[in-house]
Amino acid sequence: MIIADTSIWIEYFRQSNPDTNKKFSEFLESGSIVGVSAVFGELLQGVRNEREEKVILEHWKFLPKLNEDDLFIEAGKISNQFNLFNKGVGLIDCYLLAASRINRFEIWTLDKKLLDASRIMNG
Repeated sequence: MIIADTSIWIEYFRQSNPDTNKKFSEFLESGSIVGVSAVFGELLQGVRNEREEKVILEHWKFLPKLNEDDLFIEAGKISNQFNLFNKGVGLIDCYLLAASRINRFEIWTLDKKLLDASRIMNG
């Protein structure tokens, strides 16, 4: 399973990169993308109209979901353990890292700091 962070979803909704969109669409159709509430919260934070909100919520509705119990606790632990706050990695990104670690899912992102944090964690 794949956790797509906010940067990937934005790229997908904007349809600005044909290669990324094709790959993402294939992952969506195969059920490989998992829904994470923090990512969709960030997406909803930036909606400009009701149509955009509806599109985002329709995607959320049909995605497989992961168990998010205690993920913020784990995110805080990961942030502290790897000193990620001082590296500019926020709690939401640590949340995704925690979800990835606990569930053994891959993170797909365009965010350099999140990529670097993932590499630090995975040695």
